[in-house]
Amino acid sequence: MDDDALYSIGDLARRTGLTVKAIRFYADRGIVPATGRSPAGYRLYDVDSVARLDLVRTLRELGLDLATIKGVVDRQTSLPEVAAAHAEALAAQIRTLRLRRTVLSVVAKRGSGPEEMRLVHKLAKLSETERRSLIGDFLDHAFGGLDGDPAFEGMMRSMTPELPDDPEAEQVEAWLELAELSWDPDFRAVMREMASGHADDRVHDRCAGVHREIVAVLRDHAEPMLATGIDPASSAADPVVADVTAEYARLRGSSDDDVALRRRLLSRLEAANDPRRERYLRLLAVVNGWVAPDSSAAALDWFVRALRARLPG
Repeated sequence: MDDDALYSIGDLARRTGLTVKAIRFYADRGIVPATGRSPAGYRLYDVDSVARLDLVRTLRELGLDLATIKGVVDRQTSLPEVAAAHAEALAAQIRTLRLRRTVLSVVAKRGSGPEEMRLVHKLAKLSETERRSLIGDFLDHAFGGLDGDPAFEGMMRSMTPELPDDPEAEQVEAWLELAELSWDPDFRAVMREMASGHADDRVHDRCAGVHREIVAVLRDHAEPMLATGIDPASSAADPVVADVTAEYARLRGSSDDDVALRRRLLSRLEAANDPRRERYLRLLAVVNGWVAPDSSAAALDWFVRALRARLPG
């Protein structure tokens, strides 16, 4: 190709494989301007125009917009910067497509009806920021106004699902169910009650340093009773109720035979025994790729019945 030669728009079309209409379009927008004019007034282009058009075609095939392309060919923006930005944009699109593909697989597996399909589609379209906002609203409802204690910040982090960029079908399914749970007003009320009770316990905590949550304490005491088939209403359960109640009283600086304290403990444990709480924690483990937590349901149920049997009225 002669570096000094000038080409008509038809010559340029034959050399680049682009149509005359496309070249004229790029010329009119200043992306590949004509080098000059023939005596008859027709546009003429030099060898650099061929190179610019080849670059323009490549960038268009990669999906870049005209303003960005013009910046590149005019060297107002470096090609590496554009490539990096476009690669990130494509990566985001790929993540979105993967998530939607997985969601469709979940819908097919669950045999969803129209209403659930609309909900699933809505949730699948949420960005990472919007997903965080959805769960953040739920956690704010549960812990809002109780965050004077640094422990609550850790609790909120530990209850936040982090859906990976390329999730497995079971992770998407778990996240969808978890999102539905977070919208349940009754479950929100239970979580708020639990958080408020925990906050109040910490305010009245008379024990210095770190101590175990009362649910963990009762599990240690109740599980051997369950394993041996002890009836929670029988006298054999008395020592367990006494030990757990005494530990709770010690933490709150109260008497362990205080009926009000025992009723408070019962209320705390009944909230903790809500099956939706344990379901949330199990779904959270699936989404975040954690080991599934041990179930406290049986021990809680046993101890709640044992404690209730020993309260008057």
